[in-house]
Order: sequence, then C-alpha cells, then structure tokens
Amino acid sequence: MAQSEGNSAIIGVGIDLADVARIESLLEKYGDAFLEKTFAECEIKYCKKCANPALHFAARFAAKEAAVKALGTGFSGGITPKSVWIENDALGAPTARFDAAVEKRMAALNAKNMHVSLTHLKDYAQAIAILSR
Repeated sequence: MAQSEGNSAIIGVGIDLADVARIESLLEKYGDAFLEKTFAECEIKYCKKCANPALHFAARFAAKEAAVKALGTGFSGGITPKSVWIENDALGAPTARFDAAVEKRMAALNAKNMHVSLTHLKDYAQAIAILSR
C-alpha cells in the first residue's frame, strides 16, 4: 500500500552523474581556483591524497548537485557548491555536511537528515541524496 505524501518520511531525492574527464579538465584549466570555489578544504585534502583525485572530486561534485536537487533549490537562494560538502565517517561512509543556507532550507522543509551515497567507475561518478524527517 502506498503512503500518502503527507505521511512520507522522505522529503526529497536528488541524483547526479558526473563525467570524470570534465572534472579533470576543470582541474587542469583552473587548478586551485576551481577547487577553492567548489569544494571545502576537507574535500580538497581528501581527494588530493587519492590515487585519482579527479575521480573523487567528481563524486563529491555529483553529491553537491544531488543535494541541491533533493532540496529543490539548485544553486540559488544563497546555496552554492560550497554549501554542501562530504566528509567520511570512521568507517569511510560519506556524510553530508552543510552551511546555514542549507540548514535554513532543510528547516523550511522539516527535514532532519540528508543521506548520501557515492559511487564511481573510471569515467563516471554518481551520487544520490535523500532528505528525510
């Protein structure tokens, strides 16, 4: 039996697919300027120590896009690519963190949690974000 929309614990879902070659091209063309405009310091530090940094930056970029889709805002209303960042917990699982603009939007939606999952292959990285009560 389907739940009615009002009783659903899921408030929003977003998904994104990032082309690793595109992120690699942005890294080559803009370097640190691209990184500092798009990623949190912890993301930069984590990705730079990986064997293929572009792959991991692409996954985090996809997570940012998925998050703003789940919020229903895109990058607007004070929400920027740096408003959402991904940290790994003690077991290595990705965890979404966010700034005050995202917290404000989540409060307006009565969302308590943002769950994220990342995956990647050689050429593509994908992320999903789910907002829940």
